[in-house]
Amino acid sequence: MDSRYDIPRRGAGGGFGGGGSANASPALTGAQSRRKKMPPRPADYKLQIIVIGSRGVGKTSLMERFTDDTFCEACKSTVGVDFKIKTVELRGKKIRMQIWDTAGQERFNSITSAYYRGAKGIVLVYDITKQETFEDLPKWVKMIDKYASEEAELLLVGNKLDCETDRIVTRQQGERFASRISGMRFCEASAKDNFNVDEIFLKLVDDILSKMPLEVPSRELSNSVLSLQPEPDVPPELPPPRSRCC
Repeated sequence: MDSRYDIPRRGAGGGFGGGGSANASPALTGAQSRRKKMPPRPADYKLQIIVIGSRGVGKTSLMERFTDDTFCEACKSTVGVDFKIKTVELRGKKIRMQIWDTAGQERFNSITSAYYRGAKGIVLVYDITKQETFEDLPKWVKMIDKYASEEAELLLVGNKLDCETDRIVTRQQGERFASRISGMRFCEASAKDNFNVDEIFLKLVDDILSKMPLEVPSRELSNSVLSLQPEPDVPPELPPPRSRCC
């Protein structure tokens, strides 16, 4: 047969002709090494947290600032519920947080009430520039009492601290309201300025973990980014400084 028509045989190395594994494709080798990587460590805990409050107080902005580090000046009102996932490490544990953003309109209450039951933490938000959102707080507390677990951790947040010049609800009012609700903490925040946003959610997770049987060395607790000690009952000076949560 004419040698022009000879077809080389496929060798053991996967290419045409001999050479074995020494001639293996670099791309193939890279793909094989990627397949050998260890899978990510699964979460030690999965926690459901819900964010509630009247329409327009900035619930979505707080959630998106924490999960995506983004802020939208003209967020659309949430219809029903929305959620985001974020994984954090705290107290040496990997925590997968499922954060539910609930609609503030009353017509969605029948839908959103179902999400209270499984929540380990509840963030109740009002707008420091809108008195009516503060006056709505008792209504939201009734929803918590009716649908949420008694073990759920509670945090009251006065949002839009970036609008200090337009403030109507004082910090003292927020503190007094929270002090009347058993176990409720209080802080003020700004989703726009990214002030106290991480502290809101991490403090809540830290409080939840504090109730769980964790074996954590005392030095880790002392170095925690968030203190478990309550704030002293001392009214702030006027005008109140922007203080850290909680």
